[in-house]
Amino acid sequence: MTIQRRRPFGQNYAFVVVAVVFLALLASAGMRATPGVLMLPLGRAFGWSRDDISSAAAVGILLYGLMGPFAAALMQRFGIKRVLLIALTVMAAAASSSALMTRPWHLLLTWGVLSGTGTGCVAVVLGATVVGRWFSTHRGLMMGLLTASTATGTLIFLPGLAAIAEYFGWRPVVLTIAAVCVLLLPLVLWLMPERPSDIGLTRYGAAPNEPVDAGAPSGNLFALTLGTLQRASKSRVFWLLFATFFVCGFTTNGLIGTHFIALCGDHGIPEVRAAGLLAMMGVCDLIGTTLSGWLTDRFDPRKLLFVYYGLRGLSLMYLPYSDFSFYSLSLFGVFYGLDWIATVPPTLRLTTEAFGERDAPVVFGWVVAGHQIGAATAAFMAGVLRVQLGSYLTPFVIAGATGVVAAFLALRIRRRDDRMPLVVAGENV
Repeated sequence: MTIQRRRPFGQNYAFVVVAVVFLALLASAGMRATPGVLMLPLGRAFGWSRDDISSAAAVGILLYGLMGPFAAALMQRFGIKRVLLIALTVMAAAASSSALMTRPWHLLLTWGVLSGTGTGCVAVVLGATVVGRWFSTHRGLMMGLLTASTATGTLIFLPGLAAIAEYFGWRPVVLTIAAVCVLLLPLVLWLMPERPSDIGLTRYGAAPNEPVDAGAPSGNLFALTLGTLQRASKSRVFWLLFATFFVCGFTTNGLIGTHFIALCGDHGIPEVRAAGLLAMMGVCDLIGTTLSGWLTDRFDPRKLLFVYYGLRGLSLMYLPYSDFSFYSLSLFGVFYGLDWIATVPPTLRLTTEAFGERDAPVVFGWVVAGHQIGAATAAFMAGVLRVQLGSYLTPFVIAGATGVVAAFLALRIRRRDDRMPLVVAGENV
């Protein structure tokens, strides 16, 4: 292998890579949050119903999830940098071309198909792959930090995008997202080596005798992805992780991320103020998810998931019965925000323990697919029930109940140190 010119900071260059990936994940999060900002402006501009708009958002969320395991395999085969550059280009194309849309199917194509495909490669599996490749220690903390970029994306983009939509219309919103994606391209190209060994380094915190990354796997890409799924699906642990992460998506970006601004609009709260509340949740989640990564390095991840899902479910059941005052919404925002996606670090740790470091990124990609199937289900369900019933009460109560169920499912996940058999090549060992 040809060694590239050494970069500054020595072993600490791993943190430069994390910073670049953090920014890319931040932009992806902003793009995924944009349909929530566009729901009311597009309804006013074109007369499109909320179920039309939420259906396109649901397609984007679904494809975002389904791309995860294939994105993990693509990164293993062709490299993180190449996949990331192509994904950012697709995201920029999707956002910029949507400025010309005039029909609902245009929205479905741009913010559904293209957006979902692009952001699916700039997702949690990207963080998992980077952390596994660049870090030998502090993985929970680093995964928590990268996962928190979703919250930071909400923090940075939503209030500004909502203000742009209110004062200048929806087209400048989509062009802003496109510009951000384009600006990230040279940064990724310049600062992101493929592997530590490419610049003469080992993983951060690696022992002196730790073997060097073997490089890209061989074999057919689809066979690798689907074969890993086949092996993992024989394990009860996989289905428990899949089910709990389905609920995670059902109770976060599918429901709150897509419909919170519209829910607040039903109670007379302006879009910018509602987006500000989401941004406050983003600040809290930046703290909560990073802290969750730290806790995951030290405590039983199953018990953490029990607490996270249980508290989230109770908070969602509380919201529609609140008075939507500044105090009650702020209380919900802080409480819910600390827990928004704190489930990711413990879920990744359980996945790695169960399936090993080689298969974990692809298996985790399939688990994340469950997350996004849940999110797409919630985005579609809440839009339909809002149109049929005239309020968001029922979908929020349903989502809260699923959170409580997931809390108890998490306790049933067996760990390797509980004498759980490790799944290797389809056999229990």
